[in-house]
Amino acid sequence: MKRIRLLVVDDHTLVRDGIRALLGLVADIEVVGEATNGKEALEKVAELAPDVVLMDLAMPIMGGLEATRRIRRQFPATKVLALTQYDDSEYVVPVIEAGARGFVTKMAAFSELTSAIQAVYKGDSFLSPSAAAALVQECQQKTNAEGETDPYQQLTDREREVLKLVVEGHTAREIADMLVVSRKTVEWYKSSLMNKLNIHNRTDLIKFAIRRAIITP
Repeated sequence: MKRIRLLVVDDHTLVRDGIRALLGLVADIEVVGEATNGKEALEKVAELAPDVVLMDLAMPIMGGLEATRRIRRQFPATKVLALTQYDDSEYVVPVIEAGARGFVTKMAAFSELTSAIQAVYKGDSFLSPSAAAALVQECQQKTNAEGETDPYQQLTDREREVLKLVVEGHTAREIADMLVVSRKTVEWYKSSLMNKLNIHNRTDLIKFAIRRAIITP
């Protein structure tokens, strides 16, 4: 069984020690390193090539938000899961936009943290209930108040199918296998639907899907 290689990034020694001790009880997760700030995290990612980085946000020298952006840009194969004590949209939305695949609060149960790490490793997205509620609130606040025609109606049935699979976290290759089409065809559908919706990144696509109840947080 392949174990998930995890890097724990937090400026508090007790937090890092506690996470390492707890995850030591999980068969498919291995803590391969620790970092105390974002700068050190980048160095450790380059050295250790972890599958997942468990990233605190508020740290000295370089915070988790900037570190997440740089990891996404420099090490796209490594996925980031944010772990913080804050759960309002002021923190949730920016870290997702920065490239994190998930968001868990430090008040979460250990089982929730384990599930989040496993989901992010597989390429899925994961939001703790409080973070999901904050994201829904953010989406609702930005709902178009001018009553414009819903661009979702412009999508073909196949584009709607691809949209649902994309926001559920499936890769282009996985979608191609599910729909029995080429990966290039999936990318074409994805490009077409995003142009019709006037949406140009995955985070906004997820927000749109939540507003339309295509997925539930």
